Amino acid sequence: MQIQPVSGCKQRRLGLYLVSQASKWPLRSHSETLNSMTSQLDQLKSYTTVVADTGDFKQLAQFTPQDATTNPSLILKAVQKPDYAPLLADTVAAHPGAALDEIVDQVLVRFGLEILKVVPGRVSTEVDARLSFDTTATLARARRIMALYEAAGIGRDRVLIKIAATWEGIQAARVLEQEGIHCNLTLLFAFAQARACGDAQVQLISPFVGRIYDWHKKTAGAAWVEADMAGANDPGVQSVARIYEHYKQHGVRTEVMGASFRNVGQILALAGCDLLTISPDLLAILQAADGNAQPVARALSATASTQPAQPALSEAEFRFQLNDDAMATEKLAEGIRAFAVDAGKLDALILAQR
Repeated sequence: MQIQPVSGCKQRRLGLYLVSQASKWPLRSHSETLNSMTSQLDQLKSYTTVVADTGDFKQLAQFTPQDATTNPSLILKAVQKPDYAPLLADTVAAHPGAALDEIVDQVLVRFGLEILKVVPGRVSTEVDARLSFDTTATLARARRIMALYEAAGIGRDRVLIKIAATWEGIQAARVLEQEGIHCNLTLLFAFAQARACGDAQVQLISPFVGRIYDWHKKTAGAAWVEADMAGANDPGVQSVARIYEHYKQHGVRTEVMGASFRNVGQILALAGCDLLTISPDLLAILQAADGNAQPVARALSATASTQPAQPALSEAEFRFQLNDDAMATEKLAEGIRAFAVDAGKLDALILAQR
């Protein structure tokens, strides 16, 4: 069948017809588009890439997140559920005689592979927190994790290696990024950590909203007024907003992913952030919330680069600024300790299978 060319006369008549019909097909405004979305989760996705924060990959499909993140605590929680016990047992049995740390990485990657069957984007897989102050060891584990994904046919564009945002971790990430292995720097509480990650040109950072909120609430004690410190006044929200605005104004390409949320209000106060990683419990609340009755509004918006890049922080500057931030110092140490404890518990579960 040959398609006949349209003559100039016919083109003009067609154009006039389309113009005459244009009023019948009005363009929808963003607010009208939002109103057609039934849940707050749907509306949030119009501003922000939504990421699921879980190792329970069987929960993921109902929320249709773009990406997913895991950590030692989430994997430990998942492998203790009856649904995932066979996965752990099968992985251990498939590698008899392998060193314990090798089997741990095999388990982490096995979960990652299952998650990637559900999400269309990336999965974050974390390096053992006990290596948070060892650049060389972090590099070795990160490379091995990526090699396991590649052996399973997964490209580097679908994996983020998750590393604690210590000075040593950031320097490891700098090297990995140069090798084409992209990183997610976690346990990030201080502005100095965010600046150093930007200096290292890491792919993504995960500033922790809820743990910052926890510290300030505990420190304030009876003086804390929840209603006054909610939304944009939440100290964790303010920390992420400051980092986001700094990155955009100075042309830093690192993605900002708010993490560790305690309530839906914190999430909605960061609508518009590059990404937000959210637990299944809070995803369920957002999915059940009527977006027509309570529409989600953009809270953060990208500002074109207007300021020159700042000079990179030296190691001494980084350490002093981090030390000067009591909240960040305490929360970083606490987070590493907690992840290390859970990594030890995962080791014990694996040893019990051998």
